[in-house]
Amino acid sequence: MTQQPVRLSREDFEARLRRIGEERYHDKHPFHHRLHSGQCTPDQVRAWVINRYMYQSRIPMKDAALLSRCEDPTLRRIWRSRIEDHDGSAERPGGIERWLKLAAAVGLDRDYVASAGGVLPATRFAVESYVRFVRERSLLEAIASSLTELFAPKIHTKRIAGLLEHYDFANEDSISYFRNRLDEAPKDVAFGLTYVLDHANTAEKQEAAAAALTFKTDVLWAMLDALYSAYVEPGHIPPGAWRPGKGLRA
Repeated sequence: MTQQPVRLSREDFEARLRRIGEERYHDKHPFHHRLHSGQCTPDQVRAWVINRYMYQSRIPMKDAALLSRCEDPTLRRIWRSRIEDHDGSAERPGGIERWLKLAAAVGLDRDYVASAGGVLPATRFAVESYVRFVRERSLLEAIASSLTELFAPKIHTKRIAGLLEHYDFANEDSISYFRNRLDEAPKDVAFGLTYVLDHANTAEKQEAAAAALTFKTDVLWAMLDALYSAYVEPGHIPPGAWRPGKGLRA
């Protein structure tokens, strides 16, 4: 006989969501340990920048997909700031522009990176699956999948310190993406978490929200697995993916 899920208290459900991050967030992946401790080669850093760009560039698209299904103008008004944070404006560069600044700092041609032509197939599939998830699942699940931001400040803090300590390309200008996210993410987290806790008001909805967050951690982990396999060990770069020496600044 299948055991039916039990609705958790608000406090216990939040603790369950946070436990997902403690157990599954990609700060625990071996690639990040290498990156933050200075063990990555210049080409491994470049591969990471190229593949992570695919994810960065699709964040506004997944947020736009969420907004297209949202009937509440208050929610739309609050959520659209996420698009502005990444796309920027005529007066203020956004996260995508800051990521391309990082790409240039590590020696890559920004147009090559922006084309996403050298992205690993597994990265592309993982990112596209995330956009499709947000487009097709319930609004609660779509918003719950964004709650990996709960755990992002910790990894950004480690990344800033590790890059500045170990890599010549790192300075306050080149790593400005991560500095900005330390300021931008808290408001996103506060709203998203409150929304999920308010709207996951049945055991079934709590299960769906927790599964959505788990799915998102799997997306991020799968991207790093592909990166590690292609550029660290054993180094099997699939056809069409970026190869060292390609796409560098002139």
